Amino acid sequence: MSQPPSVALPIALALELSEGQTPAQCTLGRDQAADLARLIAADLHALLPMVDEARLAVAGSLLDTVELLRPGFPVWAAIEELARRVPRSHLGNVVAFGHHEGQMPAPVLEPAAEFAEGPLRLLPMSLLAPAELATDLSTAVEDQLIGQGEAGKLTADWLMRNLGMRLDHARYLSRNDVLAMASAQYSSVNLAALWDVLETALLSPDQATTALSARGLPLQFSGGRVLAQSPARWLAEQEGEAAQRAHDFAGILFELRQYGVLLDAHRVPLHLQPGTSLANAAGPGYLLEMLAETDPGYDAPELFAHEAPGLGIVAVTVAQRGAGGNARVLAHGYPLRPTALGPLLAALADHYTTQGNIQALGRVWLDAEGQLGAPAAPLH
Repeated sequence: MSQPPSVALPIALALELSEGQTPAQCTLGRDQAADLARLIAADLHALLPMVDEARLAVAGSLLDTVELLRPGFPVWAAIEELARRVPRSHLGNVVAFGHHEGQMPAPVLEPAAEFAEGPLRLLPMSLLAPAELATDLSTAVEDQLIGQGEAGKLTADWLMRNLGMRLDHARYLSRNDVLAMASAQYSSVNLAALWDVLETALLSPDQATTALSARGLPLQFSGGRVLAQSPARWLAEQEGEAAQRAHDFAGILFELRQYGVLLDAHRVPLHLQPGTSLANAAGPGYLLEMLAETDPGYDAPELFAHEAPGLGIVAVTVAQRGAGGNARVLAHGYPLRPTALGPLLAALADHYTTQGNIQALGRVWLDAEGQLGAPAAPLH
């Protein structure tokens, strides 16, 4: 007989680690996960008595917020799929998934090492509620967990004992609570615009939205990706003294780097908005806009590095020198992380058939019209 229809209600146990603490392990074995799941079930019963009519599915993984908040919510989707595969019996109201021989039953339940040092770890789970109960249980989850969802003493003690760490708090949250927590975190560090586009990517991926970063860079979510205005185009729209504009340009690149790292962590692609360029591209940790192809009437293309204090190389320009004391700009590339500079230079050298050598400008170079450019004459 098939299982009755059920609705999955994603929740999580948020673990706030004491300062300097790290868990001894980031995944639980099968027996450990089962033991913890029974304690969690008792906690939830005390908070939400009607939870006994639902099925609790727990994953023994300690994840970062960014690993949970990705388009399609793949972690919770995997828990739901795994739970539906397990036949339900009269004792089957609680099911737990832990590692076997070091491997979790789904790749998305494996915590990434790059996020393992965070002070907040989230243990994901889901309530599979009968359709007729789902609305009432969902309302109760939203009403009760955020205000009264502190984990029980037995659960907290079990976590500290088995994971070898001290906890400041252990609290149950709905998925909406996790979203609200992330929103508050990003807003507190001046990244509210990032959350605006990210929230659309998570909750309304078929819709489009626009936002303006704290430094004034236009952003858009559309077609499953975030589109940022070209920094060079943004610079062209600014007014004021050249030194201030160059400083502001570096600030925009600093901000774009923050956005690039966080969007990558959330698995939301970042690209440049279509504009006057011939083509835009994105590689591993960089953005690239191609403005023109090589003109045989000019010198061979060269690579120039724009630099800013504390940020290193913020942009790379490809340009050709020619008669009349001018430089013809072919492309701009923006490395969003240090490891991206090599692949960016390789992509530019390959497309424009340069030797790959790069000339350090020592600053953000603006041409006579105040545009991002390159020197018309050799620097040495």
